[in-house]
Amino acid sequence: MPRVAGCDPGTSSLDVLVLDGGAVADQVRFTPDQPRADPSSPVQWLRDRGPFDLVAGPSGYGLPLVRAADCTDAHLALMSLVRPDDPAAGGVAGFSAVARAFRDSGLPVVFLPGVIHLPTVPAHRKLNRVDLGTADKLCVAALALERLTHRGERGLDGPVCVLELGTAFTAAVVLNESGEVVDGAGGTSGPVGWRSAGAWDGEAAYLLGPLAKADLFAGGVAGVADAEARRAAYVESLVKTVAGLCGVFDPDDRFAAVVLSGRLFAAEPGFVDSLHLTEALAPFGRYGDSVRVLGSLDGAWVKEAAQGAAVIADGLCGGPFAPVVDRLRLREATGTVLDHLVHPRAAEVRGWFGVG
Repeated sequence: MPRVAGCDPGTSSLDVLVLDGGAVADQVRFTPDQPRADPSSPVQWLRDRGPFDLVAGPSGYGLPLVRAADCTDAHLALMSLVRPDDPAAGGVAGFSAVARAFRDSGLPVVFLPGVIHLPTVPAHRKLNRVDLGTADKLCVAALALERLTHRGERGLDGPVCVLELGTAFTAAVVLNESGEVVDGAGGTSGPVGWRSAGAWDGEAAYLLGPLAKADLFAGGVAGVADAEARRAAYVESLVKTVAGLCGVFDPDDRFAAVVLSGRLFAAEPGFVDSLHLTEALAPFGRYGDSVRVLGSLDGAWVKEAAQGAAVIADGLCGGPFAPVVDRLRLREATGTVLDHLVHPRAAEVRGWFGVG
């Protein structure tokens, strides 16, 4: 049985989970300061607990299952997407250093795709989009699929919307009845976040520009002084996003499950409780208990994205979670996050990252 690991380099922590034969064997949480001081610290933690058959590394915006041995500097740049004129990219620079440490570790690392890399998302939904859900959001969707279907061996009784409430971004991923990802709304093109503004108004971007990477982590409801306005903005943004994604299907249909996840539950419990999300999102669920909080793997306490990354790593190795990977069709991931831009300057942007 495979021994694997998965990680989630989030805004508030970097979590790692080890699975042995599908069971939780070890886990750890690094504070942001630890990998910032030593980007190789997660790698060393893994070396001390090896060997591994596969490690799902920190993947940012995602790559189509690129192994560390094949990962170039251009691939690393595509995972972080920092413009050449924005070298001081804040926390993203720290992510890049950690990703490079994984790439150069000698461990059997694979970098996972984002939603936009999947063939199950129709091309027209990718038009002028980069972020339909980063790799960590896809990992959360994988965990949700596993939790709802017992390792992917049962079917879903309708489409599912997975909402990830992060400490910076909020995102949504939609699975169809077959367990395929068919749509998504990423943090910078989706609902407002705790720290991030969500989908940008083009005029605001123009007036505030030129934007730096750090600007994508600013403008969220945490900066709204009035508590009632903060709650209303967050809930309404979520409701509009879920309603819009629900409308892609039959207008009379609703989600079999709306699954809630994310670090915000632990980081800001009072705020999340005040949102009454079960009631707010109930109109978009088929059943009385359609809105639910995502459960963890037995014995796991790290973030859901780290759990999902480990589930994917296990499935890629043919372990107990193989049905989850098969249903998500992850092995068919392809392309780059920049492939679907049709703006006149898109070729220039692709050139920055060595993409033809």
